[in-house]
Amino acid sequence: MITKYPVYNMGSSDLGWLQSRFHFSFADYFNRNNMNFGVLRVINDDYVQPKTGFETHPHKNMEIVSYVLDGKLTHKDSMGNEKTLSRGNFQYMSAGTGVFHSEMNNQSDSVTRLLQIWIFPDEQGLTPNYGDFIYDDAKRKNVFFHAVSSVKGDAPIKIHQDVNIYVAELEKGKELDFEVAANRQAYLVQAEGISDINGTTLDPRDGLTTVEESLKIKAIEDSHFLIIEMAKV
Repeated sequence: MITKYPVYNMGSSDLGWLQSRFHFSFADYFNRNNMNFGVLRVINDDYVQPKTGFETHPHKNMEIVSYVLDGKLTHKDSMGNEKTLSRGNFQYMSAGTGVFHSEMNNQSDSVTRLLQIWIFPDEQGLTPNYGDFIYDDAKRKNVFFHAVSSVKGDAPIKIHQDVNIYVAELEKGKELDFEVAANRQAYLVQAEGISDINGTTLDPRDGLTTVEESLKIKAIEDSHFLIIEMAKV
């Protein structure tokens, strides 16, 4: 079964320096019927204005993955890590027992867009950890790039949960199939462009859930999407 979540029905926020769409309840947007999807707790589609960002703040007991769609994002944390990432790059932080970090757009003339993804860990009190991954854009052109897996998986970024994250940029008219096995489910974010998915049209920034139903994806126009696959709950 698939369900579409149009961007215009999502929660939203405009703080001036930050414009966001919330796929699930977050901050001042509360919907008791939309708190999470399995172990997936947060997907925020954020636009961060130049010379602004998320100042230093704490996290605890959460697996956090960020995917940069435009501009540059500079991460700095209490573990001593500092890194600037750009389009197509991933970063990961296991907040575990507690960590402080900031995420800034230090550019003077460009907006940064990112998908901020929070996933419940498979255990509490883990040792905090940070990682990032920079790769050739060709790895996601008309194919699925497996970016994130569990610690038992083989993706370049490994998190403490039975979750896989894939990204693809699909040229207009091309198709990809995505298998969703029995007792598995997935959440798709149509980051850019328009796609037809099992006969349902997804516009930019829409979301879609699937439970035990595989996906046939066709790009109506050049499309860029991210899929978070996990155990059915």
